[in-house]
Amino acid sequence: MRIAVLDDYHRVAHAFADWTSLNSEVAFFDRPIAAADLPRALHEFDVLVLMRERTAFPRELLEQLPNLKLLVTTGMRNAAVDIAYLNERGVIVCGTAIPGYGEPGWRGLPSTVEVAWALIFAVFKRVAVEDAAMRRGVWQQGLPHNLGGRTLGLLGLGRLGSAMVAPAKVFGMDVIAWSENLTPERAEQAGAVYATKPELMANADVLSIHLILSDRTRGLIGAAEFTQMKPTATLINTSRGPIVDEASLIAALREGQIAGAGLDVYDHEPLAADSELPGLPNTVLLPHLGYVSEDTLRPMYQQCVEDIAAYMAGEPIRVVA
Repeated sequence: MRIAVLDDYHRVAHAFADWTSLNSEVAFFDRPIAAADLPRALHEFDVLVLMRERTAFPRELLEQLPNLKLLVTTGMRNAAVDIAYLNERGVIVCGTAIPGYGEPGWRGLPSTVEVAWALIFAVFKRVAVEDAAMRRGVWQQGLPHNLGGRTLGLLGLGRLGSAMVAPAKVFGMDVIAWSENLTPERAEQAGAVYATKPELMANADVLSIHLILSDRTRGLIGAAEFTQMKPTATLINTSRGPIVDEASLIAALREGQIAGAGLDVYDHEPLAADSELPGLPNTVLLPHLGYVSEDTLRPMYQQCVEDIAAYMAGEPIRVVA
């Protein structure tokens, strides 16, 4: 079996799991591969190990990988892979699931929630701009803001959105939430107050996105929504870039429709060299670190090895339908 481990940006996959136990050839790719080069680069591999939604595998690409027998993805879903086509073709798809991670009883917050709060603090306390200024010898450029008394608006109140509520209360924030299927009763159970979408846009001082990317959520925040927001509001996105119309976001930041944005996700990842976002002074940007930590990646890669071993033994586990 020839195994390719893709998008190992931090070059840790080889150390986080015992790949030698598979008695197979394993190649680690630590840089993105251009879409046009993927068929040639991966043509000979029997197994692909993917970091969820970093590299897209549509049908037209998968059709050019005739040797593919098993695809393993971190997580139990991957919207960037045509899983339906692989099922039709008889290629097994397996995933990973960290037991208890982010669930009640887990000690601490999910990594993505920690990153969301890091971005909120960085914007409100001017961490990036003041750090850069001090390295230029400049002392105190502008005024930071406090979170107390402000309103956190949550676009999505699932596992991650709900985990945002308790920290907000600690910092003295009010919490409102909306999603298409959210009810006032469910919001109250999570410690938030239900709002309509227009109310969420109009009242949030911090709008934090915690939705899954789908046809329903793609472009959910665009030009119309930015006109409804406070000019002092901050947008935080640790979910998926295309939930926000990026061109509209850039325009809103340039024109002062909103005060700032903290972003961990983008329309195209890695962020293109010609992107306008790094040139905007009212942004704080991270390279999709939401789930990136040793606490998450180590068990993910260990389960990837388990998935491959189970497949080789004829008893696949954690199969993604």
